[in-house]
Amino acid sequence: MAKDLSNYRKSYDKQELLESNCPENPMELFQTWFKNADDSETVDETNAMNISTIGKDGFPKNRIVLLKKITWEGFIFYTNYTSEKGQAIEANNNICLSFFWPGLEQQIIIKGKAEHLAENLSDGYFKSRPDGSKLGAWASNQSTVVSSREELEKNLNMFERNFEGKEIPRPKHWGGYLTKPISIEFWQGRPNRLHDRIRYTLQEDFSWKLERLAP
Repeated sequence: MAKDLSNYRKSYDKQELLESNCPENPMELFQTWFKNADDSETVDETNAMNISTIGKDGFPKNRIVLLKKITWEGFIFYTNYTSEKGQAIEANNNICLSFFWPGLEQQIIIKGKAEHLAENLSDGYFKSRPDGSKLGAWASNQSTVVSSREELEKNLNMFERNFEGKEIPRPKHWGGYLTKPISIEFWQGRPNRLHDRIRYTLQEDFSWKLERLAP
């Protein structure tokens, strides 16, 4: 028999988020929260984030990818540019990133615009990857239909032979995106569902407007 999910309850009471503790720049608060989550034993993959895009079919789609770098400009991740995700971004570069760290009762929701990372930066990151990951970027025509697992293994074996004893270059169809935020919302769970929600919104003069949202 299916469980009655309507009876699931959890009280959020670990921390609070007050305006008096918020810096002027949300990237500073993000760095603080991220470090706390990374140092916490309750979070497995701190850099796992959800990316939402609007596909060519008009539907939103979410998937989990890994954040690979945080800069004062924004958030960097890597993918296949010809994948469903990459094609969606090329058609509409308005995307949403979100982090959920349940052990800390925290969420961060980021709206921003994604743009291609400079090729030299994508090259530098690709060189740092294990050879297996490099070969996987060549072997997988991401998001396309494949006949079987064996087809993927066959492709991988082919590229292993092609690059044997050689440096594996970055495929031109693979690289990074920099997401420049236009709004960042920090969500902290609180008792009685009166959660703390603080939203930063980028202004025309590049300052940030801070507002509290009703939970």
